[in-house]
Amino acid sequence: MRTVATILLLTVLAGCGSTQPRGINNVCAVFDQKDGWFGSWYSAAKSTEREYGVPASILMATIRIESGFDSDARPPREKLLGVIPWKRKSTAYGYSQALDGTWQGYKRETGRWRASRTDFADAIQFVGWYHYNSHRKNGIALNDAYNLYLAYYAGQAGYARGVWRGNAGMQNSARKAATMANDYASQMRQCGR
Repeated sequence: MRTVATILLLTVLAGCGSTQPRGINNVCAVFDQKDGWFGSWYSAAKSTEREYGVPASILMATIRIESGFDSDARPPREKLLGVIPWKRKSTAYGYSQALDGTWQGYKRETGRWRASRTDFADAIQFVGWYHYNSHRKNGIALNDAYNLYLAYYAGQAGYARGVWRGNAGMQNSARKAATMANDYASQMRQCGR
């Protein structure tokens, strides 16, 4: 009986750790909600900021735009014959919406073999790593939320080729990410984070 009770408790606690925060346009509220037994999102964001030099506000804005802080986010399924759920458009998954191949490259390069796209600390580390590589490969300033997001969206090679120049959707998403990063930076100053 004790074993069953322990398993039930662990199941409930595991579910609590992966819940999507409310009020995701306010980063202070997000940090307040995600400061508990399963680690602190604020600590993870600041640790990544120190490691890669990308401001926490940009890291958080990237995840906000990509997944809305939903650990299980995936692209919608395409419809076969207009009604039957079929394949997904891409392998993007988790907080960071990292593609399978890019995630594997991250794990290989960083040695973080146990990293999971559904773990916030791992996902924000990935975003920091990716933005840092966009800086290194494409010369994007680490505090340039607009261009870092363009490179995140288009891929570093796509960014270098300028595929985003004729793509209003990419540019609009990058503007949203930059605005969100600025809002988050301001909010973090006001709440003392």
